[in-house]
Amino acid sequence: MTRPVVSFRDPAGTCCVLPNRVLRWVSATARDAFEAFLGSPTAAALEQRSLILATRRLTSDERQALTTDPSIPPGWLPADPAAALFEHPRIPFPSYPHEWPPEMLWEAGRLTLEIARLALAEGWGLKDATPLNVMFQAGQAVLIDLPSFERRAPADAVWRPYAQFVRTFLLPLLAHRLWSVPLADVFLNRRDGLEPEEVYAHCGYLTRLRPSVLNLVSVPTWLSRGSRKSATTLYEPRPTAPDKARFIVESLLGRLTRSLERLKPVRHGRTAWSDYMQTHSYRGEAFGAKESFVERALKTVQARRVLDIGANTGHFSALAAKAGAAVVALDLDPVCVGAIWQRTQAERLNLLPLVVNLARPSPAVGWRNREWPAFLERARGAFDCLLMLAVLHHLLVTERIPLDEVIDLAAELTTDAVVLEFVDPADEMFRQLTRGRDHLHAALTPAGFEASCQRHCVIADAADVPGSRRRLYLLRKPTATV
Repeated sequence: MTRPVVSFRDPAGTCCVLPNRVLRWVSATARDAFEAFLGSPTAAALEQRSLILATRRLTSDERQALTTDPSIPPGWLPADPAAALFEHPRIPFPSYPHEWPPEMLWEAGRLTLEIARLALAEGWGLKDATPLNVMFQAGQAVLIDLPSFERRAPADAVWRPYAQFVRTFLLPLLAHRLWSVPLADVFLNRRDGLEPEEVYAHCGYLTRLRPSVLNLVSVPTWLSRGSRKSATTLYEPRPTAPDKARFIVESLLGRLTRSLERLKPVRHGRTAWSDYMQTHSYRGEAFGAKESFVERALKTVQARRVLDIGANTGHFSALAAKAGAAVVALDLDPVCVGAIWQRTQAERLNLLPLVVNLARPSPAVGWRNREWPAFLERARGAFDCLLMLAVLHHLLVTERIPLDEVIDLAAELTTDAVVLEFVDPADEMFRQLTRGRDHLHAALTPAGFEASCQRHCVIADAADVPGSRRRLYLLRKPTATV
């Protein structure tokens, strides 16, 4: 990602994501409160557990150096000398809710509530509770929007992000539970999630009476048809005794936690690809040879940043992570990606699984398409090794992407190597995909495939998969092999 990404929605300050660092300035009016939080035991405890981003204030010399830094967008630095500048570590690969499986949205919600409870103990609260404030690194969710923290009035019994948490966490998870609604269908079109009335309109009479639907959808919808005055007074302070106010907020967070737990994603049935690792056509010898080739390639390249395209349930993604690489795994099947996330948690892998179809990758989203960059913009040059195993024929046949286009994109995404599986048109799976249109791919030969690859790469290694019409290649860019 080379273009700076600048936030602008928070009047208290703004964040600028540069290729190698993340800067944040905080306005003079919000500076003292922000630094008070950073200096609190709560912030220290959350940072120690890697639940929030580390933060440091820039010195005056560092701030002055930024005025001549060409990577800083024009006009971004604050003119007010009283505004403070801070730096955060950069998330290695930013991802967004429209690319997550439901399991990761659930984890982001769990993190948000945990942080809210921990902060409440010392008198801090959250102004916002949205998955857009959360990212993932090294297999863990982390809160990135530190200006969300504010001092709570001890007698205030209102938790203001309640409705936002319901709209952006609970209702998307509920819609997925009821109708398998992909998160991309929610967050690509609705930055602020789902309204109870939207979900209610799709529920049948009996569904509206289910406990989770009744509490989160039906009752709020029925109440919204009453007095409009309640909506304007909902978030007004409700002074009460401090102990009672804290008890009320703690009870509310507890109810939200129980609601979230009831909506924890569970695997329902099978999809076309969720059992591929158990049903693939490889014999034991063939799969073992494929695994050995990938292991050898990763070791040869000494890959540190790997993109696994068409990862399925993450067997080779995990292989790369266990070899020491930071891995981003892509698959278009949310069930498969959810299984990768569960494996990531169980085995503590440095692995980020995303629901992304490379043939239709995530677009740029937000105001003027500048708030959340497109997947390809983030991915270009971000990896030193690509895994493209048992995926090329799907792009060629199902998506009808020309071979040269696929190889061109692979060369754009990696700085060094591609481990690629070539499937001959006579292969059984290839023929299943063509559905009798074999003649359309008659020109696809091993020689033609190698010629296409050699426009960008050298063939550093190759091996046939025993007992199949498949061949594995390790391709490397010439500059990387010098």
